[in-house]
Amino acid sequence: MEIDRGTGNIAKCLRLKLYDKPGNLARVATEIASKNARIGDIRLVRAGRTHNTRDIVIYVASDEQLEEVVDALTHLEGIIVEDVIDLVQQVHQGGKIATKSRVEINSISDVRKIYTPGVAAICKDIQKRPELAYKYTAIPNQVAIVTNGTAILGLGDIGAVAGMPVMEGKAALFDHLVGVSGVPILIQSHDPQVIIDTVRNIAPTFGAIKLEDIKAPECFEIEDILDAELDIPVMHDDQHGTAVVVLAAMLNAARFSGLMLRKSVVGVIGLGAAGMGISKLLSAYGVNQLIGTDLNVDACERFKTVGGKACSLDEVMKNANIVIATTGCPQLISPEMVRKGSVILALSNPNPEIEPGLAMQSGAAFAADGKSVNNALAFPGLFRGALNIRATKINNKMKIAAAQCIARYAEEVELVPSLLHPEVHRAVTAAVERAGLESGCIKPW
Repeated sequence: MEIDRGTGNIAKCLRLKLYDKPGNLARVATEIASKNARIGDIRLVRAGRTHNTRDIVIYVASDEQLEEVVDALTHLEGIIVEDVIDLVQQVHQGGKIATKSRVEINSISDVRKIYTPGVAAICKDIQKRPELAYKYTAIPNQVAIVTNGTAILGLGDIGAVAGMPVMEGKAALFDHLVGVSGVPILIQSHDPQVIIDTVRNIAPTFGAIKLEDIKAPECFEIEDILDAELDIPVMHDDQHGTAVVVLAAMLNAARFSGLMLRKSVVGVIGLGAAGMGISKLLSAYGVNQLIGTDLNVDACERFKTVGGKACSLDEVMKNANIVIATTGCPQLISPEMVRKGSVILALSNPNPEIEPGLAMQSGAAFAADGKSVNNALAFPGLFRGALNIRATKINNKMKIAAAQCIARYAEEVELVPSLLHPEVHRAVTAAVERAGLESGCIKPW
């Protein structure tokens, strides 16, 4: 199923054969509307002497509603429903990524240059001077996207192989947005040590490591150990990519509501990977009044280590100027809990802890949900910038620079810019490069 993130509806493509008679397409549109479905793109597939075939994308709320639409159309005279196409399955067939050669191979002479015997000279050069690998191989432009599939999207522990489509999606975004080669690495193990050992052993192949969809608390240990041991950047995207985009959103939300972020009391509801990543970055940014809550006692103890104060949900809602919720629990925040004049970012997808409109009606100065707060705004530029300067870390200064850059590119009515904004990823890359150079996290040769 393809989800329209703006509405939460499912997109399907109907392939219809219509008798070429004026008004038939209008009858189809009317019937679709009568079932409370919306119409997207309409494309002519082929034109015949008496019939035309068209693909019509429709948006429905459920499979049951789709069946109602299809059933209604099959009863229209002169209309034949040839197929119902799942657009997401279609785009995923064969996978979304591939390894491609950057050089042309048209003759045996070309083979001798790229492979034997010519390649031996390059191997010997790298043996003598290992830093030449950054000149003569793809290593400095490759990022390992590592998962064990224990925290996939909102699906939870579904296993590494089931999570492969997500890793492919990340790799496709890497390539499209900043020209980085992302390589999915699937590790079928719940044992943090297996993941640590595996990544440690494959690290020479890559310029950076992106940990993805590994559940808390294991993700914290895995990242901390690998970040300390390896001389290339290691970043858990669920923590830090999310944190960067949330900080960007908070900078604009505070501006919209007239608050000073550093002097505000910020409440974090849900102290898993995302909540802890956000808390760490806010602390580094200069927010020194952090309060938070989680049902997990260990999570609350970890929160204290970054300067946060653990308390109840009611206390967070009563005392925080800005509330960030990342619990995955729809409608957790009731209208009567909303503090007058507060800012509420209810970021769980697809259903937030409180609908923004309801939060505003209940007295919030500003409210938003997680539909626009996409960590793909952050990770491409963070890694591209780190790779460009051969950084050994992606530190807080680089993350804050990325967040501030993202915030600046938002339009007046937006918290953050569009993921496909033509300039934002180049700008984030440049900001991360500057911050990395200024903070000195460069690999010595």
